[in-house]
Amino acid sequence: MTTPPRAAETPADVDSLTYEQARDELVSVVATLEAGGTTLEDSLLLWERGEALAARCQQWLDGARDRLAAVRAHDDPDDTRTTGTTGTTETREQA
Repeated sequence: MTTPPRAAETPADVDSLTYEQARDELVSVVATLEAGGTTLEDSLLLWERGEALAARCQQWLDGARDRLAAVRAHDDPDDTRTTGTTGTTETREQA
């Protein structure tokens, strides 16, 4: 029986993945875990990989949100907008 590669042995380092690559691999990891039939050790390795992939997706989404907020602030500096990952609302004067 072969086991999934450990994080250090993973060919595509999570930090180098695009959003789409990370999302697609995360979907595959979830499907594998939901299907069952893997050993506890394999399941734990998959879970850890899934957590890393989910974090990478969140990094991309946070970056996209920040870029959109910057464009919106440039277009209308007095516009009230949602900023950061906390979802707090602030105006330019508060920032």
